[in-house]
Amino acid sequence: MMRVALYWAPRIDDPLHALGSSWLGRDAETGATLAQPAIPGLDIAALTADARGYGLHATLKPPFRIATSWQAVRDAAMELAARARPFAMPALRLAEHHGFLALLEAETSPALQAFCDACVTALDPHRAPPTAEEIARRNPARLTDRQRAYLERWGYHYVLDEWWFHVTLTGRLTDAQREVVMPLLAAHLGGAPALPRRATELCLFTQAAPGAPFLIAERLPLLG
Repeated sequence: MMRVALYWAPRIDDPLHALGSSWLGRDAETGATLAQPAIPGLDIAALTADARGYGLHATLKPPFRIATSWQAVRDAAMELAARARPFAMPALRLAEHHGFLALLEAETSPALQAFCDACVTALDPHRAPPTAEEIARRNPARLTDRQRAYLERWGYHYVLDEWWFHVTLTGRLTDAQREVVMPLLAAHLGGAPALPRRATELCLFTQAAPGAPFLIAERLPLLG
């Protein structure tokens, strides 16, 4: 029942790694539980519970169960990383996103989009098809025709031209919660989101079992 995913995550030496991990309360690199900042009148552990389970990341290839083998998935990810060239990441900005607070691109990046598309397609031969229950959880009736086609073909509906870069930092918030949390989160992150950075790694994340936290299994250098 293990699942794997291809994610972007800040490098270990990027200040965003430490700041984002401490906000979520867990380091996806080590699995360590971290002390979170206090939010007066609110339970930050509850507000970040879902995001904490996935770890600090932006999705490239969404989580999937393996149809081949772990070694085959790892080999394919290594081959993809070996072909991909490092590239400049766009500056990031904190924003409300579908009710969540997340880091988004300050401007769109064709290089980042192309990298994500390659991740989706290159690893797909190793993806087990979603179960009927997994499909139902996506509520296909609310999706567009294109999104339903992507769900059927790629196992997820927000891929390719339906994808957007986002680093989720909270669960869905009410307006009142967002008014309190957003300035505190902005102060916690400081200038780290907007720092110049390059994508130099592809992060292979794993989830040992349903409900288990995602961990970084390997950081694969981009060698193209």
